[in-house]
Amino acid sequence: MQQNARGADSGPEAQTEQDELTSLVDTPGLRRGAKVTETVASFFSRMKSANDKTQAVISVLEDQAYADAQRVDELRAAGSPPPLDGMPIVVKDNIDVSGQVSACGSPILRDRLAVRDAEVVRRLREAGAVILGKAHCTELMFSMRAHPDLPVCRNPWDLERIPGGSSSGSGAALAMDMCVAALGTDTGGSVRIPAAFCGVSALRPTYGTVSSSGVFPIARSFDTVGPMARSVGDIAAVLTTIAGYDEGEPRSTRTSLEPAAVDEPIDLRTVRIGVARDYYFRDVDPEIATAVDRAIEHLANQGAVIENISLNGTDEARQHYITFHLAEALSVHRRSLTSTPELFSDYVRERLGWATEVSGADLAEALEGMYRWQREIELVFQNGVDALLSPAVPCLPPTVAEAELGRHLDITRLTYPLSFARIPILCLPCGTTRGGLPIGMEIAGPACRDYWLLRLGAAYQATTDWHRRRPPSLPNSCETRT
Repeated sequence: MQQNARGADSGPEAQTEQDELTSLVDTPGLRRGAKVTETVASFFSRMKSANDKTQAVISVLEDQAYADAQRVDELRAAGSPPPLDGMPIVVKDNIDVSGQVSACGSPILRDRLAVRDAEVVRRLREAGAVILGKAHCTELMFSMRAHPDLPVCRNPWDLERIPGGSSSGSGAALAMDMCVAALGTDTGGSVRIPAAFCGVSALRPTYGTVSSSGVFPIARSFDTVGPMARSVGDIAAVLTTIAGYDEGEPRSTRTSLEPAAVDEPIDLRTVRIGVARDYYFRDVDPEIATAVDRAIEHLANQGAVIENISLNGTDEARQHYITFHLAEALSVHRRSLTSTPELFSDYVRERLGWATEVSGADLAEALEGMYRWQREIELVFQNGVDALLSPAVPCLPPTVAEAELGRHLDITRLTYPLSFARIPILCLPCGTTRGGLPIGMEIAGPACRDYWLLRLGAAYQATTDWHRRRPPSLPNSCETRT
């Protein structure tokens, strides 16, 4: 296993050895003295030197990126810099970029050419973001591994391990500083798991507040587009751009996110955090549990009130979520499963086979279970708890060989239940193992309080440095330094 170049025993307040990269972490504009075209060139240089190790980015969009960078430079010169001011971004392969294939990590969709940008991509480009490339996606967003005929994406912290799925490339690209922000999608944990395994941050927004138009689905009742970055501030900048009603998307809601400036100081003495140990710390790797407990203690030392709570029906919520997920995935792939079954991996074909056993009565029971679970979560928040905190995953990243055997349901055990509630969930790095692998925690809040949740995350990041740490596989030269 590769070791963390900084060592695993540094305290959370320790300074990183790459402090000169602060602008990469904290500011959308980056290198204020440089043209966006120059900054983009630096990121492409990094990508070319780093991507062979991880296969995080599957297609590089140089022509489009330079054209968009030039447009931002012209707006700057005219005194009207756009909101994202040239932020370099990669997007997951199931998110459409005009003129590019969106294969979703599958041979079935290898010829699926996008005729227009997904709504979230359109909004990003309009706001001055520069889309550098499309990121690796595990097979059909329904697996923790790549299709056997396609390249494997590897974890930058240990190249023999996976970065998590299904937004695998988005997490790995961020860890390798190939971009400042990324878009992934999260149905049952697919931005949070790669964030936890790769040492970056990610948000699953409140369901329906970010458009999924132009995004290939897996389970439409839970699919969300989620921003990822190192810094919570960069996540907030992306969320502000992509959130909002889309009349062309049937699942888009008119409900607005509760406004809050992420850079406003939050008084942690006013925050009550609930911790459901009976489920979320059960059978969790000891190093993960210890790191999350230290994060809880850190927040308590900053003034937060920590309350041990019980969540009734968590196991049942997870099972009902699996029922929903399987049934909706089958509805997406039913025709292909009949016409070209050989184009699915054995693992995905087997999982879709399980879905054929889900009855209408099973689905009706799961729907009723969703309403009960959502009410349970609502009551927790109504009774004075502001946020729920837990480990993001119960285990360390599997090796590539282990992933080929299918440890999917173990990894998602902690992310599925809160996905079922369709509330905002933030994943933050909060420690490392003795071997130097990142550890992540997730913090969930009430529906539409996404920005308040980001403020809470920003308060944690203001006094810790886990989100600034880089993997040992990162190239020594950093051409994007200020």
